Amino acid sequence: MSRYQAPKGTYDILPPESAWWRDARSVFDDLAEQFGYGFVITPMFEDTDVFARSVGADSEIVQKQMYTFTDKGGRSITLRPEATASVVRAVIQAGGVQGRFKGAYWGEMFRYERPQKGRNRQFIQAGVEYLGSESPEADVEVIEFGYRMLERLAVPRVEVRINSIGDPEDREVYREALGAFLREHYDELSEDSRRRVESNPMRVLDSKFDRDILEDAPVPLDYLGEEAARHFQAVRDGLSALGIPFVIHDKLVRGLDYYTRTVWEYIPTGYEAAQTSVGGGGRYDGLFELLGGKPTPAVGLAMGVDRILLASSVPDPGHALDVFVVVADESLRSEARILTSELRAGGLRIDMTDTQRSVKAQFKEADRSNARAAVVIGAEWTGNEVTIKDLDSGVQDVIAIKEIEGWLRVR
Repeated sequence: MSRYQAPKGTYDILPPESAWWRDARSVFDDLAEQFGYGFVITPMFEDTDVFARSVGADSEIVQKQMYTFTDKGGRSITLRPEATASVVRAVIQAGGVQGRFKGAYWGEMFRYERPQKGRNRQFIQAGVEYLGSESPEADVEVIEFGYRMLERLAVPRVEVRINSIGDPEDREVYREALGAFLREHYDELSEDSRRRVESNPMRVLDSKFDRDILEDAPVPLDYLGEEAARHFQAVRDGLSALGIPFVIHDKLVRGLDYYTRTVWEYIPTGYEAAQTSVGGGGRYDGLFELLGGKPTPAVGLAMGVDRILLASSVPDPGHALDVFVVVADESLRSEARILTSELRAGGLRIDMTDTQRSVKAQFKEADRSNARAAVVIGAEWTGNEVTIKDLDSGVQDVIAIKEIEGWLRVR
């Protein structure tokens, strides 16, 4: 065994397991098109300040989890721990939002965490960003997008947990009330929470170590202003109209400082892991200004594809190939290769051996490749025919070459 292994907190994905990932990407891309989101590609690394300013200098991500290094030009560079800040930076750089902008992304993110089930140091996130709209209907659409994605990827019993953390003015009042509560219980708090009491008390609500103390803590919903309360009610009404089940989770604030108003998470209630959320998002109306852009309302989500796989009822992926071409007469190998190319051009998934092997060995390879059928190129070729065999049932027929696709469709 080689001494070289994948780095801690990363993984390799090989066939046949990779079939699920390909299907998941296809589901996401189809949804993005149906919802009107164009594809966005941004760098895997950014100026460190892009994340420090947007995510929050006091957040767990910035304090402990970012992969940050100095490049050869002396610049501080960080591998992206999340994608929203990168998308916003890219849109600002391109001139900002004219009307509305709807973008979707899929790619690797990096966080230095203790690896465990559902949490890796390199992981895949898929997300959408709806920029330029302050309407609660935008929030509802983005929440629906994530819910439909989980439906299509067979994640059972998903609970959508929602909350509102209000506008900046609401949060200032709430922060004072929460800070006063936390100072009363200061000696009982964990070390990390004590550090945040003055700098960012809302981050304490994320603490897994202080849940008992936080049971009686004030909640953001009690401090919503009139506009934020009206917005949150409209979001709830919109979700109810679409039949999307949700519960209000009054201490949910999410782990990023740029959120305002609506925040949410998707929790599969039958999934047990250290990290039970398979995705979430929120509104972030102030992020454009933080990164030097014009005021722009925005809302988005990020889905943890690694966790979705763990939580999903993974179906049988089916056959990896439609046909495996078996060359029974080596003098016809060139013709077999041409047929393979033509069938591929027609949309079928086809493979064949690249060297002379016995028919028995080729059928064994067809079985290993998980092909649905084998097409045998032999004596029948002179009559423009082939033998085709269903590898599941063993049934075989001699058919005209031009009938291969039709034979596969009706069986």
